[in-house]
Formats: sequence, C-alpha cells, structure tokens
Amino acid sequence: MNQLSIFDQDQFAATAETFIDDLRAFDEFGQRTVTETVEGIPYLINEFWTAGQRQAHSIHEVSYRACFKAQLPEFFINRLTKPGDVVFDPFMGRGTTPVQAALMGRQAFGNDINPLSVLLTRPRLRPITLQAVAAALQTVDWSRGEIEREDLLAFYHPETLRKLEALRLWLAERAPLGGESVDPVADWIRMVAINRLSGHSPGFFSGRSMPPNQAVSVKAQLKINEKLGVSPPDRDVAAVILKKSKTLLKDGCAPSQVRSGLHTGAAWDLRGIADASVDLTVTSPPFLDIVHYAADNWLRCWFAGIDPETVAIDMHRTEEAWTAMVHRVLAEQARILRPSGYVAFEVGEVRNGKVLLERLVWKAAEGLPFNRLGVMVNDQEFTKTANCWGVDNGAKGTNTNRIVLLQRD
Repeated sequence: MNQLSIFDQDQFAATAETFIDDLRAFDEFGQRTVTETVEGIPYLINEFWTAGQRQAHSIHEVSYRACFKAQLPEFFINRLTKPGDVVFDPFMGRGTTPVQAALMGRQAFGNDINPLSVLLTRPRLRPITLQAVAAALQTVDWSRGEIEREDLLAFYHPETLRKLEALRLWLAERAPLGGESVDPVADWIRMVAINRLSGHSPGFFSGRSMPPNQAVSVKAQLKINEKLGVSPPDRDVAAVILKKSKTLLKDGCAPSQVRSGLHTGAAWDLRGIADASVDLTVTSPPFLDIVHYAADNWLRCWFAGIDPETVAIDMHRTEEAWTAMVHRVLAEQARILRPSGYVAFEVGEVRNGKVLLERLVWKAAEGLPFNRLGVMVNDQEFTKTANCWGVDNGAKGTNTNRIVLLQRD
C-alpha cells in the first residue's frame, strides 16, 4: 500500500475538517445546520439536498426498491473528490453511485451480490443513442417467442408474453449473461426491458400491477386482475422500450472516456478491487430484514435468466447480526480506500425510527482504521428537525437520510 507524505496527510486532514465546517455552516435551503451530540456521536442536521422528485439527471430514472436519490452521492462526490478520482459503492443496487460518478467525470466502480445490479448499471455507463436502440429493435424476430410459463399470463397478454420471450432469445444471442463480449445496445435494451416488466400504466408491458420497483406474486396479481375486473392488454414491446429510452436519454449519457468497473459478490470480499485504490465510497446496505430483495425481483430475474435461488442475499434479523455484517464491510473498505479516503454510509430510517442504524454503524467502525467524523442527517422538508429521532408525522416510510461519515486513517 502506497503511503502519503506527512504533508499530504495533513492536507487531507484539513480537508476533512473543512468539510465538517462547511456542513455546520450549510444554509442553502434557508436553515442553518443544527448540531448536537447524542450518546457520544456528533450529529449535523439540515436539509442538505432537495426533497423534490425528478431533480437528477434523467438517466437515473430506473426503478429499484429502497434506492437513494442521486442527489445523495452527488453531494459527496462534488465535495470530497476531483475529476478522475475513483468512486465506489459495494451495495450498488440500481447503480446510482457509479452512474452519478460517471456523469461527474469520476471513475465509476460498484459491486452487488445480485447480478441483476450489473445489468441495471453497466448500460448507463456507456454512450448510447436512441437511433441505435431503434435500429437494433428492428432486428428482433418477434415471431420466435413461445410461452414457456403459463402463470405469467397473470401479468401479460399472450401476444405480449410471446414478444417478451422472443426478446429474451434475441438478448441471449447478443448479450449473454457472463459473456466476454456484450453488445452495448442489446445490453441497454435488456436494462430498459427489465424496468418495464410490471407497473401501473401503459408505459409497462404488464396490465395494472404494483409500483415498478417490486413485483407481486402471481397469486397477488391474479387478485388484482379480479378486483379490477380486467385482463392484461396487448402491449407494443418495442414501442415501450423506445419511449422509456427516450426519457432516460433526455439529458444525454455518461462521458465515453470514463473508466468503470462493476463486480458481483459479497460487499466484504471485494477481490476485484485493489488495495488503497478508492477515493470515496458512497453506499447504503440492506436495512435489517425490512426489504426482501429476492421476492421483489423475481420477475426481473426471470426475464434476465438469473436463478434467484443462487443469489445469496443475507437477511439480518437481529441488530447484532447486522452490526457484525457492517463491521466486515467496513474492514474491507479500510483495505481498498486510500489513506484519508472517505466513506459516506447511508442508513435511512427503519421500523418507524425506533432503530437508529447509524449508531450500529458507529459501533461497527470501532477498532478499524477510521476517523469517525460524525453523522449527517438530511432532514426532508416534510419532517421537522425536532422529529429527526423518530417518525412523528402520521406516515410511514423513510423521512431522513442518516449518513455516517468516516475517513480512512
């Protein structure tokens, strides 16, 4: 591991101090930061980025349950890195952190235990044009598809399901899973198709279903159909893909010169990432047993050809087990981060604010080579600062981002 000179280390230490000072003085949305110490942990509470929807680059508009907004990684990338630096996320999910890093001219690296994450992220790190997507879709033989799973007719009109099966055959030839050579346009088309599988409007392949960031069971979908008194309508698969592609590309795509690297594996065993190679990690782990990723993504895994039973997504049902997992993750971060590199570790709220996961992360970092800088609470405009220690606005859900800030010694 390369060592920085004493002068360089002092510079980075001053940068961390300046960053915390900037958080204390932050008043961009009309309020100054509230600072307090609770159980020995320094908190900095403010609205640090907007709560408004669709404020980020259009290419981020890919649905995935429990993902954070692009404004979160943007905030830290902008303040703690420079162009060319390496930004990483060991729990990348839909790829918000690496995609935002690429858009900002940083090197975009990510990892996730679910191979679906690479399929959602990789296409948006490459230059793509709507014309190329349209031309590729014209080469699909839509007559090849045969219905293999009758149960999926709960979601799709028979003709739509046949077209999806034809598209799956085309993708297997152009962008095979695990293949060394993947056609970037086919890769893009698969990513868009994965995100149009089930939803609540004509912009999806299915009949009316639950929101697009999770798929209900076949049994539940049949109940929805019965309750609404409807059958899934026939959809123009190519037209749906083109429409969504146009929306995603509205603001352009990532620069072609950006270097990237995406990995599939456990967040505590990042063998593909070299020692001291990362400048900033921005991440958010699974929150205890709140989100059932395998159940939510079963339909996407079917389309992509992924066996969800082979994806070893852990469910940590106790605070002790979750803390132990985070400790292992942070130990691996200590290996891959350069000296004075940063971790922004977001944990949100769970169980209506009764469990404050940031305190477990703070504990998990004990004994590791990190300077624990504090906990930054991005308090959304619809939640008063006075209520940041628990949800008290008559609604369930995540009302704050709670980010543990660490700096590598």
